[in-house]
Amino acid sequence: MTSNALSNPAPLQPRQPVSTTVRRIAKAAAFVALGFGSAAHAAAIRLEDDRGTTLELQAPAKRIVSLMPSLTETVCALDACDRLVGIDRHANWPASVKGLPQVGGIDDANIERIVALRPDLVLLRPRSRAAEPLERLGIKVLALDAKTHADMRRVMETVARATGRPGAGEAFWQRLDARLNAARARVPLAWQGRRVYFEVHGGVAAASESSFIGETLARLGLANAVPGTLGPFPKMSPEYVVRADPDVLMLSALGEISAMAARPGWSAMSAIKRGRVCSFASARFDLMMRPGPRLDEAADAIVNCLASLNDAPR
Repeated sequence: MTSNALSNPAPLQPRQPVSTTVRRIAKAAAFVALGFGSAAHAAAIRLEDDRGTTLELQAPAKRIVSLMPSLTETVCALDACDRLVGIDRHANWPASVKGLPQVGGIDDANIERIVALRPDLVLLRPRSRAAEPLERLGIKVLALDAKTHADMRRVMETVARATGRPGAGEAFWQRLDARLNAARARVPLAWQGRRVYFEVHGGVAAASESSFIGETLARLGLANAVPGTLGPFPKMSPEYVVRADPDVLMLSALGEISAMAARPGWSAMSAIKRGRVCSFASARFDLMMRPGPRLDEAADAIVNCLASLNDAPR
């Protein structure tokens, strides 16, 4: 998604001298804090984020800026989409968020634009460069990162608590878990235990056993051609994949299957020769790469593709 000019200025560097503009932003941030001061007598919401930082909200967050698509999706999955006032440029689900102001991305978030939206909470990743300048300006920041299924479960409940709905995240996860079990039951018997090579990042890397995608494959009863010891998304050489000779290849539809066959030695692999390739449309592959509440849709896409392959292993 292409952002407009207001969403894409040069990023504010964390340690620059405070400018007149930033002083005005600080005053706006103070106004935000005062605006929610009437709820100060209520029980505070204490949260710990993935930096180990303890955050205290005097009331449930009502104006949220999200700088990660998966966190945006989590807010909406918890029926709090109406609290979003700003998103990053890549968020595109649900469709209702597309009309919200965009404030840049993980490395170039527009600090002034974020503060102008008067958020009482900003959701972002721990490595986001926006965290420090926002906190210096008095904006509440909650840094969350989901790398595994267990992380997703924890993040869902943390976001639920931030919005004043403790227990909603856990309830959502239980429903999601049941849907994953249902997807597992639909995997054709011939594919149980078969080895998958799941290609990411345009073919230069793969999702290993230790990635959240690898966990989804395992939940479906599938094996992974890439061991977790190599890291969640290791760079892979074409020769490694030839030696691994996986039963099925999975990749984005943006990658040309004919181009895969042209890689050194790949034309000899059984998955290429037998047409055991799952090629996912861009929108579907996009959701598969997000550790968020649509995990069951990713699992369904994998199962549906396996069921559609004519030449299943014997």
